[in-house]
Amino acid sequence: MAAIAEMHSSAPATEYHAKRGDQGPVIEVRDFNLWYGAAQALHDITMTIERGLVTALIGPSGCGKSTLLRCLNRMNDLVDGLSIRGTMLLEGQDIYDARTDVIALRKRMGMVFQKPNPFPMSIYENVIYPLRVDGIRDRRILDETVERALRGAALWEEAKDRLNESALGLSGGQQQRLCIARAIAGDPEVLLMDEPCSALDPIATLKIEELIDELSGQYTIIIVTHNMQQAARVSDNTAFMYLGRLIEYGETEQVFTTPRLQRTLDYVTGRFG
Repeated sequence: MAAIAEMHSSAPATEYHAKRGDQGPVIEVRDFNLWYGAAQALHDITMTIERGLVTALIGPSGCGKSTLLRCLNRMNDLVDGLSIRGTMLLEGQDIYDARTDVIALRKRMGMVFQKPNPFPMSIYENVIYPLRVDGIRDRRILDETVERALRGAALWEEAKDRLNESALGLSGGQQQRLCIARAIAGDPEVLLMDEPCSALDPIATLKIEELIDELSGQYTIIIVTHNMQQAARVSDNTAFMYLGRLIEYGETEQVFTTPRLQRTLDYVTGRFG
């Protein structure tokens, strides 16, 4: 097993555990490779994301976690020199098919970024922004969406009397929950979260983690995190990545307590990374 774990220049097969999930896959990635010019950033990634569960992508900086996440909604498309090989499927449909409507794809995948990025407008207008883009003007629908999304993001009680105030007046943690509300207002199938707590204090981080737990089941959630404790707390399945490769993937408890590869054990126990 130690020999398998040594992979400085070799390319061992991914170690797969059983994964938690009985709803079937919502995303399937098959032999996916990505290059920035001549530099290869992702190598032969093959994995399935289970419907309604939280999947954590972990690994040291520069291992390809965020790159893989941004491939799922094609946010990397405008990067100069980018090329790909392989397949990504959302509900059986090829994400990178030439006929894929990228705007429609991104509506199906809500995105929450590393730092809160509320728009310089009211709390109300932030939440309904995706509906405005779709041309929805019915006030009843907009009002219902605001309440539903803010309740879903555990922000309704704090914001219901401030809906017409600037979103920039919220605290950092509240702004991030507002961004989650904006992401779910359009009723996506998948929530992509790229280090959503890295800019937040411990109390705000706890609220986001509680929110992720509440949203799981309603949405398929994929979260990139450097925080091992966070991944262990919030996720059902965990994928460990290293140097652009998927090294080990399975139920979070197994990956953290009984990993099959020494390199995974070294990372989750804090010996490197």
